[in-house]
Amino acid sequence: MSKILVIDIGGTNVKILATGQDEARKIPSGLTMTAADMVAKVKDAAKDWDYQAISIGYPGPILQGKLVLEPKNLAAGWVGFDFEKAFGKPVKIINDAAMQALGSYEGGRMLFLGLGTGLGSALIIDRVIAPLELAHLPYKKGRTLEDYVGQRGLKRLGKKKWRAAVEDVTARLKAALVADYVVLGGGNSRNLDGLPPGTRLGDNSHAFLGGFRMWE
Repeated sequence: MSKILVIDIGGTNVKILATGQDEARKIPSGLTMTAADMVAKVKDAAKDWDYQAISIGYPGPILQGKLVLEPKNLAAGWVGFDFEKAFGKPVKIINDAAMQALGSYEGGRMLFLGLGTGLGSALIIDRVIAPLELAHLPYKKGRTLEDYVGQRGLKRLGKKKWRAAVEDVTARLKAALVADYVVLGGGNSRNLDGLPPGTRLGDNSHAFLGGFRMWE
């Protein structure tokens, strides 16, 4: 495939970028956005771009290219939606954290942790992606990993304690999954002050690179 449109779906914005374009475009999302709304708005926003295929990063688990659960921060009606029919083009769908992980990958065994509204996670071993669902694993005081290192944790704990939680969680998961290195991405990674050992910062723009790599 020569020209790809990458769609990165988030709870606040849907971001799009096509092959050969320099600047991503943003479409506000939120609790009222259905899958059909997203398609209509993306088609409109990308109407002057040329593309033959589409990559979608979706904020939820994917099994064999199908959405498993409705998104938490958008409207219902996503599971079972026919994106290929709606767009009229070939579509590949991947978990949004896995798409950003793919764009961040530099070989070996890499763990990606997306510090955003929740906690996105993916493991890549020798270019094979294993999307993970680590967010709801029990952690401390009856709360989950996501309750500590996601947006709720940042608000509840404040930056200093949140950073300590991120460092602890990162070290535990790196050891448990025997990762060579960890990439910390997602919007809240900018709130970190220094990085835990064996980690580097990701960048949300890596999601687009991951989307392009999906068709390589």
